[in-house]
Amino acid sequence: MSSSRLSPDALAALDRAHLVHPVSAWRQHEERGPMVLASGRGAWLTDVRGHELLDAFAGLWCVNIGYGQESVVQAATAQLRNLPYATGYFGFSSEPAIRLAAKLADITPRSLTRAYLTLGGSEAVDAAVRLIVQYWNALGRPTKKHFISLERGYHGSSSTGAGLTALPVFHRGFDLPLPTQHYIPSPNPYRHPQGGDAQALIAASVDALRAKVAELGAENVAAFFCEPIQGSGGVIVPPAGWLKAMREATRELDILFVVDEVITGFGRTGPMFACAAEDVEPDLMTMAKGLTAGYVPLGALMLSEPVYAAIADAAPAGTPIGHGATYSAHPVAAAVALEVLRLYEEGGVLSNGQRVARHFAAGLDALREHPLVGDARHRGLLGALELVSDKASKRGFDAALALPDRLFAAAYRNGVIFRCFGDGILGFAPALTFTEAEFEQLFVRLRRTLDDVLSAPEVRAALT
Repeated sequence: MSSSRLSPDALAALDRAHLVHPVSAWRQHEERGPMVLASGRGAWLTDVRGHELLDAFAGLWCVNIGYGQESVVQAATAQLRNLPYATGYFGFSSEPAIRLAAKLADITPRSLTRAYLTLGGSEAVDAAVRLIVQYWNALGRPTKKHFISLERGYHGSSSTGAGLTALPVFHRGFDLPLPTQHYIPSPNPYRHPQGGDAQALIAASVDALRAKVAELGAENVAAFFCEPIQGSGGVIVPPAGWLKAMREATRELDILFVVDEVITGFGRTGPMFACAAEDVEPDLMTMAKGLTAGYVPLGALMLSEPVYAAIADAAPAGTPIGHGATYSAHPVAAAVALEVLRLYEEGGVLSNGQRVARHFAAGLDALREHPLVGDARHRGLLGALELVSDKASKRGFDAALALPDRLFAAAYRNGVIFRCFGDGILGFAPALTFTEAEFEQLFVRLRRTLDDVLSAPEVRAALT
């Protein structure tokens, strides 16, 4: 094949023929073809046909620093020239990996002291499950093999993590969930029967966890996994105090508490980590996405010292703990992460995200009056609109209307990108570098998109 630049049509043809896309309808994608992106700058993307798009989803919840940060490119390039790869096997290490592990121990909750570096969030969750099994075996409690997570939760799509994920599309055809994977109701204030009363909703979640542990037997339950805010389940924002209450409940129940901050970490909800808002100290924490702002693949699993020590001390002298990967602690990814973390703290990215969050909140809240919008919810720069056909009953739309497809197509025409979930929920995660002017443009384009979809006779007819 020639090395010259391919035409948009040629690229689309090759994509259809060869590239398997994540979480996509394969045959439908073959028919439609891709929207091929060519460049990015700040909060803006341009496709290969020259169409400019305001990215209100930060790629996939991850490009927190915006596109085109030159210092990150330079950090990667310098590391590639100096030491492009270093294995973590056989006792080898590299300076970027060492510095990053120490930095993560410094900025995460006090309970977390050890970092296992992965290639992403799914791998971090998978590592958590494996090491939790190892932990309870090390303590001589081998029956503790059951895991509990939240309905509508998302914990990646590995063979094990996709079962902790409680979204049907990740189970269908994959023989999931496993018999050891269980769920309790989502703390969704908009949909929960007790959602109007924050304390009642928190109490209901705690009671549900206690009841599930009692059903399974505390001697059989290993851990509870949760996101501080549920991302792919529809940006479900529990009331303040919920995370702290669940942390305390897991202590009482003698199970490990695992917080998945893959989406919520690195300023997405305001503080560096969502746990910080309630001074929550988990036993384990997973992270990825904003760790490198998506510039290169990297994730991490943080372990508390008791978890680490139990595993380390139970192993026979000189015997390896059999978990690892070729690209764990990759020096280029670690170098990128260190520079991204510097931009958050010293480059003003974190403080800008905190400053402009009020514009984001105001824009979403103002859309509550739109005929299609039943709910607006947000924390920091993570938010959602939930569309309903009847505001009083909170009834959604018939799937036959293909509302997500209509919304995405209209948004693309209007030059804006956000997440269109299958049940009429629109997800937003703008870069922490967004300006007030860009938020103004976002909400003009978003309102125009909603109006365009509402103008379809069949959509108007569905409204009560």
